[in-house]
Amino acid sequence: MSGNAAHGSTGPYARYAAPPAANEGYAQGAGGYGGGAPGYGAGGAAPGYGGQGGYAPPPGAYGQQQYVDPAYQQGPGGDGEADKGKRGKKNIALEALNKNVMIWAGFFTTSLFVYFVLSGGDFSFLMTYGAMSRMFGFGILNIKTFLSKRATGVSIKTLQLYCLVFFFRLTSIIRHEGYLPYDKSGDWLYHVIEILALIFTASACWGCMGPFKQTYQPDQDRFGEMNVPPGYGAVYLAVPILILAILVHPNLNSDFMSDVAWTYAMYLESVALIPQLYMFQKQTSGVVELLTAHFVAALGFGRLLEFAFWVYSYHELATAAGSKLPGYLALFSQFMQLVLMLDFFWYYYMAVKNATPLVLPTQGSGMGIV
Repeated sequence: MSGNAAHGSTGPYARYAAPPAANEGYAQGAGGYGGGAPGYGAGGAAPGYGGQGGYAPPPGAYGQQQYVDPAYQQGPGGDGEADKGKRGKKNIALEALNKNVMIWAGFFTTSLFVYFVLSGGDFSFLMTYGAMSRMFGFGILNIKTFLSKRATGVSIKTLQLYCLVFFFRLTSIIRHEGYLPYDKSGDWLYHVIEILALIFTASACWGCMGPFKQTYQPDQDRFGEMNVPPGYGAVYLAVPILILAILVHPNLNSDFMSDVAWTYAMYLESVALIPQLYMFQKQTSGVVELLTAHFVAALGFGRLLEFAFWVYSYHELATAAGSKLPGYLALFSQFMQLVLMLDFFWYYYMAVKNATPLVLPTQGSGMGIV
């Protein structure tokens, strides 16, 4: 074979002329299969099967790093993950909003049924409607407490005061009819609603003081705890209001005990939520669980309904001497309760509208509810 055919020659058929050496070609060398370069083995423009010149593989072939559009390649924390997180949060928020709507839709649907079927459609139905709203609120609180098995964010003092409210009101309306709604809902339905409200309230109170006591937050439920044993701060509301009810009460039942009992329930209900609002304000985060917020909102809505009724009927709450002072006190106490809840109503509305947690201003923020 001629010199041009020898190994290392440069003729046009040179690369076919001789087999590669032991340390070249397929096993070794800059361009062999055993090399670490991209493509078929070369470190740039690969020379056939191992040389320094010749065919260069296309990008992305057999080891080449192929370009990928960033729109299709998202790493952890990238835009793709962010979009996925936003979609997840949006779905959770939408689910929470649907639950909020369903809770209140069920209540309003039941209210319409009661109005058209079980009441006479009289204006006094507002009293029954307000009682229904209270019962609805304490029903929500029981669901929250017993399903979650937690008493967090709930004021036992408020529950104790409401137990007194329902108990004293029942002792009056069961024996006499002077303070019952005029329509047929006052025949029996109003009594049933008040009895159920008492049962729900006592049940929630038992849950917070009994099986779920470990999750109760006494360090935040500290309203009125001055010169009294821990947990007895509600006496600063219960005792003075009892004295006021004894001194100033209407006479619709013409029975001292019955009139005082109903008046005491009316006055006491106007302040019974103060410990709960105080507890909200003392929470360091200001975040209120949504079911607890529904509970308080239902009580406030019930009070608003009753206030609308007594605006037109307060003149009936007169003493035996004809003084309308009890009516004025009833209006004033209910109005002040609604004023105290204005902040809560606003933040509650925004939370339900946006399906976000209800966050109230805390004591340190310079804003407060009570």
